[in-house]
Amino acid sequence: MDQELLVKEVVGAAKNVFETMLGLEIIPGEASVEENAPTENERVVALIGLAGSWIGTFMLCCKPELACKISSLMLMMECESINEDVLDAMAEMANMIFGNVKTELESRLGNLGLSIPTVIFGRNFAARNAGQQAWTVVPIHVGEQLMELKFCLTKSKDAPPSGNTRIRTYTFVPEEA
Repeated sequence: MDQELLVKEVVGAAKNVFETMLGLEIIPGEASVEENAPTENERVVALIGLAGSWIGTFMLCCKPELACKISSLMLMMECESINEDVLDAMAEMANMIFGNVKTELESRLGNLGLSIPTVIFGRNFAARNAGQQAWTVVPIHVGEQLMELKFCLTKSKDAPPSGNTRIRTYTFVPEEA
């Protein structure tokens, strides 16, 4: 998969969601590769998995202050500290941004699925994938604050050869009692 194209899709989706849903302009930074996820003091992380011909994880990370600002705009109420509403709003941000990326990628990669987002809030923790693959990191600036959009994708071992996509359908028929 072309990493430059994927970065472009992630940035485009983020711009669209921030402008449409929040009325905020973002300024993307230079994408980089992160071998080992560093620990940070306090942050909110939303993770969402991708499955299909390509598999992996998308992640958005930001400080609590930005999560509260985003949540306040989304929910049209003042969010001053991390609570259930803020965590739910950050899950929805991940769903909207990376759902848009998934939709764009499907035209090139075939059917893909997204998991339900998982949101973590805490201090001094690291998030990494089990395969220990490098993450592509796209920093986006929201005013003076920073959010990082990260992704780690790899071709599925079970993926059919390119151009040969088949969908299998299974029907569950319950046994009669």
